[in-house]
Amino acid sequence: MTQEDNIESPETATEARDEAPALDLGEAELLAARIAVLEGELADAKAAVLYAHAEAQNVRRRSEKEAIDARAYAVTAFARDILSVADNLSRALLAMPDDLRADEKMKGLVGGLEATGRELDAIFTRNGITKIAALGEMLDPNRHQAMLEMPGNEEPGTIVQEMQAGYMIRDRLLRPALVAVSKKPE
Repeated sequence: MTQEDNIESPETATEARDEAPALDLGEAELLAARIAVLEGELADAKAAVLYAHAEAQNVRRRSEKEAIDARAYAVTAFARDILSVADNLSRALLAMPDDLRADEKMKGLVGGLEATGRELDAIFTRNGITKIAALGEMLDPNRHQAMLEMPGNEEPGTIVQEMQAGYMIRDRLLRPALVAVSKKPE
């Protein structure tokens, strides 16, 4: 048999198609059932692909948010450590008596300490670190930590004294303010 013998002419192909046995009713039902099963599997596969795509998109969004947060809050540990330096500098400036501030020999030192305090505040501002308002505010357990209660004329729960300043880094608490709140007079 040569290669030319294997090639069907268009007429031969049409004759073969016309002579093919017709499907009986049982075989047609089997084919329809098989098609229905395949269509169901196709629908399941499409749903699985869509689910996998959505999950991949969620993972990508989550990782992008985590990366942004990591960059924004990377200085948190350092900022907590440097707050004690800021506290000590503020205490030193507040403890300095007026006669020492007026002394000509100490003006350079006082000016240098005040300039250092201003520069530290500017660095905090550039890095999104802000001081929490406390005095006169109502106690907010998310930003303030009540250390003691004091009798007073203010509404109970009002902050009457700040023992240590609190700070936020962007929208997160860096350190709560340590405060005293008013209570009802006895």
